[in-house]
Amino acid sequence: MFLRSTFGQVHKDFGKRSTTGIESETLTSLHCLFPASYLMEGITYICRKCLNVSSFHLLFVELAFTRALSITVIKSTHNLLLASECFRALCCKGPPPPRPEYDLVCIGLSGSGKTSLLSQLCSENRENIVSTTGFSIKAVPFQNAILNVKELGGADNIRKYWSRYYQGSQGVIFVLDSASSEDDLEIARNELHSALQHPQLCTLPFLILANHQDKPAARSVQEIKKYLELEPLARGKRWILKPCSLDDMESVKDSFGFLINLLEDRDLEPSRM
Repeated sequence: MFLRSTFGQVHKDFGKRSTTGIESETLTSLHCLFPASYLMEGITYICRKCLNVSSFHLLFVELAFTRALSITVIKSTHNLLLASECFRALCCKGPPPPRPEYDLVCIGLSGSGKTSLLSQLCSENRENIVSTTGFSIKAVPFQNAILNVKELGGADNIRKYWSRYYQGSQGVIFVLDSASSEDDLEIARNELHSALQHPQLCTLPFLILANHQDKPAARSVQEIKKYLELEPLARGKRWILKPCSLDDMESVKDSFGFLINLLEDRDLEPSRM
């Protein structure tokens, strides 16, 4: 009776309900999770500290524990292997599979907010943001992918060199200022049309961001879509037009999530496998 009550309390402390016929199964499961020596030390500790078991009675506990282990290991090999597999699956996982990486090019006129958006996505300090004059590369992490974004400066004297940096791109991010003047919006439209028709970009997914939606003069997505004349030019292409602002980074992340989906779909195309 003493041994049975002792084992019952031990099982209870381990979160197990002990009844006749399952003590051995419980010990087998515990043995799968911990080396026998560590398990015995744990039982001894509980008996001494919680149950005030004397050293004399501890000898019987150790003998019963050893006998139970030897019997259950022989009789319950299947359960032992099953518990071991569960332990390995839960506690011995290897490193997660690497996230896929995609090389993207980010273009747009100066002042459209390319650098600010990418810096925010990389959790960089907004106070240290400086407009890109040449080009910069940022690794933008997402839960299911890493986007290596090559941002190109949008000044007049740099835009003519954009095409030199297109090679190797797997997708395009085009950022425009939805609150810009009519002249700047027309320039942005022409640059976007050139990118959509460029031989190295025309088959790639496009994410078009109508930035600065928080400004009073910002145009709606419907207005921008109509002005950019995307429907006839981008028919049959993979593209997304989304509103965005630095005040709503969750929406920005969602927009990039749509782009990642397009990139993944492109990877699954039969011609690319």
